[in-house]
Amino acid sequence: MSEKEVLLTQTGLKKLEEELEYLRAVKRKEVAERIKTAISFGDISENSEYDDAKNEQAFVEGRIITLEKMLRNARIINDSEVNTSVVGIGSTVLLKDIEMGDVVEYTIVGSAEADPFENKISNESPVGLALLGKTVGEKIDVHVPAGVIPYEILEIKKV
Repeated sequence: MSEKEVLLTQTGLKKLEEELEYLRAVKRKEVAERIKTAISFGDISENSEYDDAKNEQAFVEGRIITLEKMLRNARIINDSEVNTSVVGIGSTVLLKDIEMGDVVEYTIVGSAEADPFENKISNESPVGLALLGKTVGEKIDVHVPAGVIPYEILEIKKV
């Protein structure tokens, strides 16, 4: 079974590598110490601190496995692959909501890097999919659960 390719920008790659290093070097030790402390309290059958620490350990180990898999299957989008004439992964796009008049800026990234709080949207999201391959001046209709949002592409730039 082929594993899914994970598209990352250089920034996204660095962020995932830093998280993996933190989990391996710091968090594992912290959780092991919590387990050791909880065991020292005696009977672990009714020890909620032990249960919490074991649950956290399972989460940390699961996240480490996920990050390792993502990095193993990563394809890095280099700045040289990003151009300002056509929307692609790594492009920052200035959009105007035609109906509301609002202007928003999104950076198109792979799904592993998406962060709506930083206006980084996935290439697999409704807006991301609608934007891929489009050029400045084009108008697009984005189908979202609430209906259709008409946008006009005002500008395409590199991150």
